[in-house]
Amino acid sequence: MAKTTPGEFTRQVRQEGSKVTWPTPREAGITSLMVFIMVVIMSVFFLGIDFLLNAGVQSLLGFGE
Repeated sequence: MAKTTPGEFTRQVRQEGSKVTWPTPREAGITSLMVFIMVVIMSVFFLGIDFLLNAGVQSLLGFGE
């Protein structure tokens, strides 16, 4: 494999960077908001699952009497 000079490498990086489609500020904000909403939903879901499993284990082991 042929070695690339630092100048050639920099040119290739710039060329590949120009191919990237960057999101608009509005798209980035909407995506961030959707991620935050999903984090909240999944946190509540796993909190509920944890509560149910904890209650089940306590009842099976007799700690919940």
